[in-house]
Amino acid sequence: MIYKVSLNGKIYEVEVEKGEAVVKSEFDAALPQAAPAAPAQSAAPIAAAAPAAAPASAASASAVTAPMPGNINAVKVTSGQSVKNGDVLIILEAMKMENEIVAPKDGKIGQVFVQKGATVETGAPLVEVL
Repeated sequence: MIYKVSLNGKIYEVEVEKGEAVVKSEFDAALPQAAPAAPAQSAAPIAAAAPAAAPASAASASAVTAPMPGNINAVKVTSGQSVKNGDVLIILEAMKMENEIVAPKDGKIGQVFVQKGATVETGAPLVEVL
């Protein structure tokens, strides 16, 4: 069996056979904490800090969150797109099954917090529906 394990900001692909684990490959994880660090060094940290603060408030109010940990296989919407209740927003793979994450209400997509290939934890904001 092959597993992807996230540990200390890195993603490891591990193969397990008969009780023996072997690391097959290693990747840098795309963690949300890594994004604010780079804008802080830019010439306009105030402008970069404002959008970083917005997802935290938006996530609690109108964001669709991940119901389980998994990998993002597809993002079916873009910012500004109109959606109806039940429209598919995200395809989330968890435990070798693809799960459709749907819009909870009619509205407009405000912000997309994830991209294809990202790994998310339970409760992580995926998409903001206004």
